[in-house]
Amino acid sequence: MQILFLVLFVVCFSSCRTSGSKEKTKTIKPNIVFIFSDDHAYQAISAYGGRLKDEAPTPNIDRIADEGMLFNRCVVTNSICGPSRATIISGKYGHLNGFVSNEGGTQFDGSQLTFPKVLQQGGYHTGIIGKWHLGSEPTGFDYWEVLPGQGFYYNPKFRTVDGIHEETGYVTDIITDKAIAYLDSVRTSDEPFMLMVQHKAPHREWEPGPNELSLYKDVTFSEPETLFDTYEGRGSAAKEQDMTIDLTMRMDRDLKMFENEKLGTTARLNKEQEKAWDKVYDPIIKYYREADLSGNDLVRFKYQRYMQDYLACIAGVDKSVGKILNYLKEIGLDKNTIVVYSSDQGFYLGEHGWFDKRFMYEESLRTPLLVKWPGVISPGTQSDDIVSNLDFAETFLDMAGLNIPQQMQGESFVPILKGETPADWRKEFYYHYYEYPSWHMVKRHYGITTDRYKLIHFYYDVDEWELFDLKEDPHEMNNVYNDEKYADVKADLHERLIKLREKYKDSEELTQDYLQKSLKTLKHLK
Repeated sequence: MQILFLVLFVVCFSSCRTSGSKEKTKTIKPNIVFIFSDDHAYQAISAYGGRLKDEAPTPNIDRIADEGMLFNRCVVTNSICGPSRATIISGKYGHLNGFVSNEGGTQFDGSQLTFPKVLQQGGYHTGIIGKWHLGSEPTGFDYWEVLPGQGFYYNPKFRTVDGIHEETGYVTDIITDKAIAYLDSVRTSDEPFMLMVQHKAPHREWEPGPNELSLYKDVTFSEPETLFDTYEGRGSAAKEQDMTIDLTMRMDRDLKMFENEKLGTTARLNKEQEKAWDKVYDPIIKYYREADLSGNDLVRFKYQRYMQDYLACIAGVDKSVGKILNYLKEIGLDKNTIVVYSSDQGFYLGEHGWFDKRFMYEESLRTPLLVKWPGVISPGTQSDDIVSNLDFAETFLDMAGLNIPQQMQGESFVPILKGETPADWRKEFYYHYYEYPSWHMVKRHYGITTDRYKLIHFYYDVDEWELFDLKEDPHEMNNVYNDEKYADVKADLHERLIKLREKYKDSEELTQDYLQKSLKTLKHLK
């Protein structure tokens, strides 16, 4: 009789736990909100410090750092939009997931295993809203609403399973509203959820929203030390690129100094939006025409215009982050929801006289990463461990308590989030960039970085090596590859680079095969 009573009690207790409140269910598996922007430089997040921290603060993104962990050395496998996204979703390098370049009509193979698919199998409701930029239709998501291609800043189109529709407004605000609507739809579900909120901003051509148009019009931003870099002490790749503020940045599309009609996505402004736009930009255009600037004065003007628009776009993203954080708190999901903020790669904000990314140099190799996980991460902590976008898929699965597929190449950094860096955590990282000749004409290269040194091989187009000592030369101005003082360091890095290429199954054969196929497609570009 006592045994029967005990069995009935256990059955009843188990039944009560199964049908209990969503809070009890969700304490087992946390929700995940992954907020992802496009081309957001870590230098433009005030939590990282730097010259812009007081001039263009990001208080809401900083909240994630204040309540969680900031990573000082999150690096990417390939510093360009589509390949970075493909690596994040697959947990594999581009040479294995099939997406190594934005050009050539590349599409992500959606039939392959991805972390959203594994989360679905593990009981998660998955959603993605915003920029996708992988060509193919999203798979592994219970709900998706994405921008076709690069998308528009104003009055954007969205693609769903039912087709394409257009909306009125500013893209960052619309994506935010859609994200909150998604959260509202799943808030009462017993399933945990994973939502990817993917902003277009602050991608070129840096068009601020109506609420941020005039935010920085009267601000003079600090210049980077290397704004007028002459590229002495480096090889042909740094000298022969096409991404300078001086020569590459366009006065009309990029800096909005339109002569007649508006270009780019600004051509989509409705009458009300155009009136607000002209109120801000007409006086700037008038000043520019009357000033008749040239030489370094013109470069400085272009840099300021660039920063005013770029950072205004980021201010819109920062407000979006604040709205999402506030909403999670209002509905009581903040305690069991992990919030991650990152970008597809870094970006140049005038360093070396550049904008854009692609190079393995620090400003484009590093990407921001901030993680808030209540009850797990000690608030206000930082990590100097080398982590990567290659690790995101594995980390999300580990957070959810799911097994990591063997084919994924990264590592979960959940132990680091818990303050317990494994003794065998990586001390070096492998990088590979493929896209040339193409936009900005950055020569193809691969390399290895450690916490102090960086070895880069520019191959195929030229055969040049660069070695930098990041401690002695943090701006990477002096190539010490042929300096005898670094002979032992160079030999060690060469050996470690070979081992990394073997570990990640990259090879000269794979590289040459891709190059031969892509060259025909890319040669029409400058």
